[in-house]
Amino acid sequence: MKKKGLYIQMFSIHGLLRAENMEMGRDADTGGQINYVVELARALSQIKNVRQIDLFTRLISDKTVSEDYSRPVEQVNEKFRIVRIRCGGLKYIRKELLWPHLDEYVDKTISFIKKENMLPDIVHGHYPDAGYIAMELAQMFGIPFIYTGHSLGRVKKQKLLAQGMKEADIIKKFRIDTRIEKEEDILEFADMVITSTNQEIKEQYGMYRNKDLPSYILIPPGLDIEKFYPYYHDLLPENEKDEDAMYAKASVIKELDRFFTYPDKPLILSICRPDKRKNIQGLVKAYGEDKELQLMANLAIFAGIRKDIVQMEENEKNVLTEMLLLMDKYDLYGKMAIPKKHNFQHEVPELYRITGTKRGVFINPALTEPFGLTLLEASAAGVPIVATNDGGPNDIIKNCQNGLLVDPEDTKAIAGALKKIITEPDKWDVYSKNGIQNVRKFYTWLYHGEQYLKQIEKLFSKIKEPGIEKTRHLNPIGKRLASLNHFIVSDIDNTLIGEHNPGLEELIKLLDQEKNRIGFAVATGRTVNSAVEYLQEHNVPVPDIVISSVGSEIYYGKILHYDKGWETHISSKWKRDRIFNLLKQFDFLEYQEESCQRQFKISYNMEPGKDRLTAIHNLLLKNKCRSHLVYSHEKYLDILPYRASKGKAIRYLSYKWEIPLNNFLVCGDSGNDEEMLRGEPLGVVVGNFSPELQNLKGHRRIYFANQNCALGILEAVKKYNFLEKTKN
Repeated sequence: MKKKGLYIQMFSIHGLLRAENMEMGRDADTGGQINYVVELARALSQIKNVRQIDLFTRLISDKTVSEDYSRPVEQVNEKFRIVRIRCGGLKYIRKELLWPHLDEYVDKTISFIKKENMLPDIVHGHYPDAGYIAMELAQMFGIPFIYTGHSLGRVKKQKLLAQGMKEADIIKKFRIDTRIEKEEDILEFADMVITSTNQEIKEQYGMYRNKDLPSYILIPPGLDIEKFYPYYHDLLPENEKDEDAMYAKASVIKELDRFFTYPDKPLILSICRPDKRKNIQGLVKAYGEDKELQLMANLAIFAGIRKDIVQMEENEKNVLTEMLLLMDKYDLYGKMAIPKKHNFQHEVPELYRITGTKRGVFINPALTEPFGLTLLEASAAGVPIVATNDGGPNDIIKNCQNGLLVDPEDTKAIAGALKKIITEPDKWDVYSKNGIQNVRKFYTWLYHGEQYLKQIEKLFSKIKEPGIEKTRHLNPIGKRLASLNHFIVSDIDNTLIGEHNPGLEELIKLLDQEKNRIGFAVATGRTVNSAVEYLQEHNVPVPDIVISSVGSEIYYGKILHYDKGWETHISSKWKRDRIFNLLKQFDFLEYQEESCQRQFKISYNMEPGKDRLTAIHNLLLKNKCRSHLVYSHEKYLDILPYRASKGKAIRYLSYKWEIPLNNFLVCGDSGNDEEMLRGEPLGVVVGNFSPELQNLKGHRRIYFANQNCALGILEAVKKYNFLEKTKN
């Protein structure tokens, strides 16, 4: 544990996230996870050993949602901020559509970290989208990575298949294969996975190929027991409620009374999203089929927030429509309430206490339930529970001893359990008391936070042990890059290394002496492996960054960590196969051997000829194939995505790592270096340059050295007074 305390970065990307007035149940993406991450961050911020906690989510500026979600930073308390980073535009979109934009989020988070000049001690991702982001940052900065899944793709896929949905439709609608692939990667690299239940570890993570790789830690979620206090507190005259709470209680009672003919009956309460897996239809059937249950209790179902069912997502629309049809089928008017909205902050706690006062029962009949936060909320308020015998409820009932488990597909069992608790006053009292006491024993956020930090301390101790296999993937190159503000970037062939290299040893020595202030990168037409092998042949250390294949790929550090963000950026509108087939008609093009070809680079040999480049350009343009042509040494033609080149790669690195472009000293000798030499960087053309760079003479900020190769670079370093500039 560091003396000054931990700086934790937590990530929860999808849904609508803010610290107050959370819109729980608004849609499938704004459920229990939103409350979980905010309360966990808030609890950790109250602990002495935590210096700072930032909860990262997506910045959304969309007229269909509150302006709160467009605030870049929301300061929750002295040590806790919600940080919003933009990716995939500004519209509010469902989580399945975020996958293509996650690398953009990684890049912008790196930029944020560099601006803040504060590296996290640990990153923690929630759900696979944010888990992927945290994993990428952990690998880049060489820091521990914690993951919480909340729900799992393989489990969801299995359930949907069992319900009769076609696999192709599941993949199309939920991007389930992408999600599962990312989950496998996360399990391979996570240092610790936090789960809420034992069942989650054994049966859910047990379905994964990489299930045995991470360490699993069971820490149940906590609960705000100040908000969910016992129902009988309201009966004591010394406990005065504030105005908001009294108003919320009155609103809830008024709303319920609008539905019920006999509102004083015990209340059966269910709060959930309108999702088929929540099995609302099973609950309505259980109630509708049992006349005796209808006589003894009313039923209230708060199924999310809705304005117009017709405008809702297909899954939600189907669930709500079926609920209304079942209500009509069993003629439950006057006995069943289906309010259209509820306020999570004030009204939901009052709902539980009203249910307790009426000696009612809370029920969660979901077909699958990873945890079951609402069960804990009801229990804390003193309401006995009936819950599905799947997942988290098993642990909750085991710890709290405050209710009954049922088969969610057995409607008679559901009705029987509800009647048993309602009709046995002594049992109701025992369950109520047990729930109140045991939630405070096992499920507070303070308890969760303390357990969380204990496990982090163990993780840090373990990582410090020599030979720990789990640390093999840690790559601290990110820490180094975050500390640098100046770079020397050089082409390799005939620039850094030539036929004769009298200045190379001196240049390598200079880079080593100044390594704390100056980073070193190569930008080359070679493939990454070819580049590294060639550098090693000439005793050049592996650079901090390798821009290879004419700028179509970027790698970091000794382990050559691949920059997926760059790939995502340049892949837009790239039609490799289409370009390859179109260019077959030019007999003056000779396709280079396969070892020279890359996913984002097509390479040819081409002798100089009048209008040849123009003909290629016009053909591709006519066929809507946007590309970037690079012709060098009067022989080599490389065709790249229109966003790719060595120069654009340098600009991308400048943006990502917050290094000003004029702090780059860029060195080249041929046509494929021309673009990176232009503009704001300090350009250097070595003495042995190719004729195609002749046109750069006289350009501002481009220096033509008198000497060749490495000697020319050293000459430019002095000319630009570059070492002195790095000291400012």
